Amino acid sequence: MKRKKTSGERKREKKIEIESESPVTAVSYDKDQAKITIVGVPDRPGIASAIFTPLGEAGISVDMIVQNVSLDGLTDITFTVKRKEVKKAFEIVKRIAQEMNFRDVKYADDIAKVSIVGTGMRDRPGIAAKMFSTLAKASINIEMISTSEIKISCVIKEKYVELAVRELCETFGLTRK
Repeated sequence: MKRKKTSGERKREKKIEIESESPVTAVSYDKDQAKITIVGVPDRPGIASAIFTPLGEAGISVDMIVQNVSLDGLTDITFTVKRKEVKKAFEIVKRIAQEMNFRDVKYADDIAKVSIVGTGMRDRPGIAAKMFSTLAKASINIEMISTSEIKISCVIKEKYVELAVRELCETFGLTRK
């Protein structure tokens, strides 16, 4: 059964649909995000399972996951969760980190996810570069990136969401319906 969103949750997530010939047909954002970074994780089989299985068992949904390239046999893993779940997730990961001797665990809850969406993107090279350039020109740092055939998402500081949405709409020639 699907739970009805509270008014606070509806305010934190927004999809701006537009009328356009652009391969990008929408810009969306989600302010209900937090990220956890685990530093100094041994790069070996089973580590991701050891981290994410307890989170799933605790009912915590993970959204974006990024694992860095291994250096000296160690890697960093960063992932996002709903903001209201970050402290619970952090405590679980901190316990795992102590048991497995990871270097550090930290979290940030001042982030948001901004995305561009469109089925035409998969056949048009340069869309991601255009998004990244737009954010850079607005002095918005990208903390994480996730892509699929129809969506490119970037984690940024929450305070820049409105600016990011405005600039992305302008760049891709999108106007609100």
